[in-house]
Amino acid sequence: MKSKLALFGGPKAVKSDVKDAFTWPIINKEMENKVLEILRAGKMSNLEVTKEFEEGFAKWHGMKYGLGHNNGTSALHSAFFGIGIGKGDEVICTAITYWASYLPVLSLGGTVVFADIEPDTLNIDPDDIEKRITKKTKAILVVHYCARPADMTRIMKIARKYNLKVIEDVSHAHGALYKGKIVGSFGDVSAFSCMSGKSFATGEAGMLLTNNREIYERAIVFGHYERHGDLTIPALKQGAWLPWGGYKYRMHQLSAVVGLVQLKKYKKEMAEIDKAMNYYWDQLEGLPGIKSLRVKKGSGSTMGGWYVPKGLYCKEELGGLSITRFAEAVTAEGFTMYTGANKGGFNHPLLNNVDVYKDGKPTRIANSNWDVRTNKGALPVAEGIQSKVFGAPYFKKYYPKVIKEHADAVRKVIENYKELLAGDKGDPKEMGGWGLSGIKAPSKKKK
Repeated sequence: MKSKLALFGGPKAVKSDVKDAFTWPIINKEMENKVLEILRAGKMSNLEVTKEFEEGFAKWHGMKYGLGHNNGTSALHSAFFGIGIGKGDEVICTAITYWASYLPVLSLGGTVVFADIEPDTLNIDPDDIEKRITKKTKAILVVHYCARPADMTRIMKIARKYNLKVIEDVSHAHGALYKGKIVGSFGDVSAFSCMSGKSFATGEAGMLLTNNREIYERAIVFGHYERHGDLTIPALKQGAWLPWGGYKYRMHQLSAVVGLVQLKKYKKEMAEIDKAMNYYWDQLEGLPGIKSLRVKKGSGSTMGGWYVPKGLYCKEELGGLSITRFAEAVTAEGFTMYTGANKGGFNHPLLNNVDVYKDGKPTRIANSNWDVRTNKGALPVAEGIQSKVFGAPYFKKYYPKVIKEHADAVRKVIENYKELLAGDKGDPKEMGGWGLSGIKAPSKKKK
């Protein structure tokens, strides 16, 4: 017998105390003691602990060089400079990601060209990458979105074919494997955010990894003035008493020491998250209207720490029920379900109309010999994805009863979806978000 939906007065599916199922990051005594040691010694801005963390992080990924940054955005900025992005260079980027993945390109005089995403992974579509390549293309920016590894086999094949650099943004996928190899070790350079919400959390920090000495040293000269003594390339040592970017991007050692402790315990935590999240999706396997973004079992690929887990929604399988109405009903069952994903930057005024550096025309095309701005319909999957994606609970602990209740909430709504159709007002015109302060873009006033 079907249970009455909580939205209509029935009992909630989620009843148990969730305890610390969602608590993150997990702080232990060693972490606390190490942080206090740094504080009491007044060594927050020193380098010895940071260098130790860099070495450990690089070793974990099988990479030669690691360079700690104050956040993931600065690590990406340094990565773009490291590979030599400059005026007129085009970087092909996934259409759906956080703005920090691509905006640093603009300050270097480069041009962002968006490629569409795959509907079943939300990652950049290799076929669309190849369509976007021009004589000005210098690099491909890959984001392993929502912990799902991108198709690095095909992407690297394209990069080699056209002699392009590859930057991996691994901010969502710490520790994830693609066909048995850890992500962040495929491209020419990779960048990671390690802020407190990420699966590998150190507080507020970023990391750059590369096997290329020139990229590493260019990243140093760009924003790490206190490390110019480490430079070995003559052309970079020249005039290197000041940072070439004018930036101060070093990681503070409170984050570095937290990172060292995380390196000891993250694999165990990652395994528990993986067990919990797979158990959740196992409960929902085969139900109409929804599908997990997880990788196939036995593929050699993994989801790492499962950062911001999401599911795919197909309203046609549920009588046309909007995702907004679906999420409303699930939320009533005891778990707040969010809809949508990062809003495509190709729609934002900054990437279309704003002249940031007073070039006399929009910054996006200031140094381009053609208008790279995206026309409506050019990115069909990305443009329609917001009504097809929902957030799943992000379990950090394997508590079967709690997990099952959250899965039951979704199952209950699916089993009773016909009751929701009558009051369905559809989806709002604008869905998803840019990860900003919540300020809405000004509306156009009628003359």
